[in-house]
Amino acid sequence: MAGWSVHEGRAVALPRRDVDTDQIIPARFMSASRADGYGQYLFADLREGDDGFPLDRHRGASVLIAGANFGCGSSREAAVYALVDAGIRAVIAPSFADIFAGNAVNNGLLPAALPDAEALMDELGANAAEARIDLETATLTIAGQSHEFRLPDVWRHKLTNGWDDIDLTRAHLDEIAAFRDARHANAPWVWAEQDDEQATAG
Repeated sequence: MAGWSVHEGRAVALPRRDVDTDQIIPARFMSASRADGYGQYLFADLREGDDGFPLDRHRGASVLIAGANFGCGSSREAAVYALVDAGIRAVIAPSFADIFAGNAVNNGLLPAALPDAEALMDELGANAAEARIDLETATLTIAGQSHEFRLPDVWRHKLTNGWDDIDLTRAHLDEIAAFRDARHANAPWVWAEQDDEQATAG
């Protein structure tokens, strides 16, 4: 997964609060192969018969501005896959469901918690606007105005490097090995004798 630190693209508003993962991708599509892409199923039920759906009206938009509690509901990671496969790089909302936010960061999608996101959503209305997101400064610039969002350092690190939780752990392998060796030396009783014998034999 490629990391990123600055993204520029079009932003659109999804004027809804409590958008749950079943709205993001209905469960009936989760048996489809990820290799074919989940983007085609994004908001499938919300888009049915709605020619004015924001992502259809402004094709190619990559920043979504929505209401509070985005990504609530079941913990399906497929919801993040659908957003990413549809070209969405960031979702801006006042708050996110915790599991959704974690899944998002692990897949390169920014869940930017912005307290005044709903006011921005209302201001944008049915229009699209050019947006710039800077992870280093945790700022969203749109319509000539800059807004600071909350971004934990570990999320910034993972998004910038294109890492998930496993990659983050692997980045600390030397420290993990040093801790293990020091612990073994200072508290040898923690290790069973057979483990020592196996280590010697290996």
